[in-house]
Amino acid sequence: MKFNLRLLYLYLFSFVGLLITIIGSIQIIDLGLKTYVFKVSEYTYYAEPMLTPEGKPTSVISADEQERRNQLEQDSQRKRQLSNSLSMILVGVPLYLYHWKTIKKEAHSLA
Repeated sequence: MKFNLRLLYLYLFSFVGLLITIIGSIQIIDLGLKTYVFKVSEYTYYAEPMLTPEGKPTSVISADEQERRNQLEQDSQRKRQLSNSLSMILVGVPLYLYHWKTIKKEAHSLA
């Protein structure tokens, strides 16, 4: 096989596409395991109380309100992670497939 810059480019971008797809898939599996199998509640938000100019708290948040805010923050974090993972897969798969098919087509034309 003859070394050329085009072939190096094709293999490099094929590898990058495959790597992006694998990372996105790992993130989706991780999210699914945390959400449905292990029921991990890892994203806890603790709001700092707002203070008046005298240094006194302006209002106290109830435990129920704090729990609702924590749940809302967890849901938002999961949606961001899912969006990020899907976008990685949607970019990585076509990138990989295009470059890999081009490599295979050139290999057949050289043979």
